Amino acid sequence: MQPEAVKIMTLEVRMKQLGVREDDIVEKFVRSSGPGGQNVNKTSTCVYLKHIPTGLEVKCQRQRSQLLNRSLARHILLSKIAQRIHQDNLHKQSLKAQVLRRNRKKPKGLKIKILEKKRKHSEKKSARRKIREIEVA
Repeated sequence: MQPEAVKIMTLEVRMKQLGVREDDIVEKFVRSSGPGGQNVNKTSTCVYLKHIPTGLEVKCQRQRSQLLNRSLARHILLSKIAQRIHQDNLHKQSLKAQVLRRNRKKPKGLKIKILEKKRKHSEKKSARRKIREIEVA
């Protein structure tokens, strides 16, 4: 197999792993800027990709060749999508851990301390009542 075919195959496998379809990607070609001379000024070698479901955008103009920029842009886009998926998974795990900590049973000693604090607080509040309220009640 040729090296180009291997690169394309690995790209397709990675897209399948991440669940990215070719239909979800909008591809545009734009004129590049910077060094490159007449080639840059005449041809649209800069590649712009947008993944519609996530809204991630990538613009690649590293090489003078449009074909190389296309593959580079796809690799960059896939790495961004993978990073986003990883961050979402971490966020879900942290939320799950928060719920577990919140719903965990409190130790008996802590319950006793909490109840004692509540009792003291109610005594303070009852001491602040007006005298009329105490006489009426």
